[in-house]
Amino acid sequence: MNIAPRFTSTLAALMVVVLAGCASGSNRATTGEYIDDTVITSKVKAVFAADPTVKATEVQVETFKGRVQLSGFVESRESAQRAVQIAREVKGVTEVRNNTIVK
Repeated sequence: MNIAPRFTSTLAALMVVVLAGCASGSNRATTGEYIDDTVITSKVKAVFAADPTVKATEVQVETFKGRVQLSGFVESRESAQRAVQIAREVKGVTEVRNNTIVK
């Protein structure tokens, strides 16, 4: 009984399953994309915190594959527009969706 061919076949099958699990789909991000999105979200929030027009605690930021979605309640239309402008200027952002609501 030769174990080497069975081991090789089993290992190859396991690799296919593992690699398929790491593949990106339209509804999920790869590990690298997830890390990139986390960095983008952090950068957008940091600039919000430093900007006097945008109240960082009132605007939520979510990023998926470089697309940023802003939500929450803002004080004025100008604040919402500034939040969009800030998000667009962050490296790695491919699109900004503004779902903020003026109080």
